[in-house]
Amino acid sequence: MAAETVVAANVQQTVPFFTVHDIERSVRFYVDGLGFRMTKAWRPEGRLRWCWLELGDVAIMLQAFWTEGPHKNVPATKVGLGVAITFICRDAVALWREFTSRGLAAKRPYVGNAMWVTEIADPDGYCLLFESPTDAPEESVLPEEPGATAR
Repeated sequence: MAAETVVAANVQQTVPFFTVHDIERSVRFYVDGLGFRMTKAWRPEGRLRWCWLELGDVAIMLQAFWTEGPHKNVPATKVGLGVAITFICRDAVALWREFTSRGLAAKRPYVGNAMWVTEIADPDGYCLLFESPTDAPEESVLPEEPGATAR
C-alpha cells in the first residue's frame, strides 16, 4: 500500500480551533446565535477554558486565552484577522434568515463561485462563511422583498 494511501485513509476530519478572549461570550454566539451545541468541555477549577461545539456534521473548538500565569498568551493584535472558515451547507439562505432572526449581523447572501454565501464574524473577528450550491447568476444578491427571485 502506498504511503499516501495510508495517510489518506488515516486522516478523518479537520476541526477549526479558535482561541478567544471571552469564551462565555463566544459560546453564546455559537450556541444561541448559530445553533451549535456543546458536546465536550474542559473546566479546570470550575471555569470553562475549552469546548468542542457541533453543528450538523461539523465541529469547532474554542479555547480561552490565558490572561495570567506562566501560560499567558493574550496577543497584542486582533486574533481573527485573515482567518476564514467555510461551512458547506444545504441552504445558506435559510441559515442567513435563521441567524438574522436571532439578531446576528450576517451579511445578505450573494452568489460567488456558483454558491450562495452569507458571512458573519464571530466576537473575535473570525470570518465564518456559510455556502450552498446555486444556479443563480454570479454576483446576484438576495432580494429584500419576501418571495422575490434573485436578480
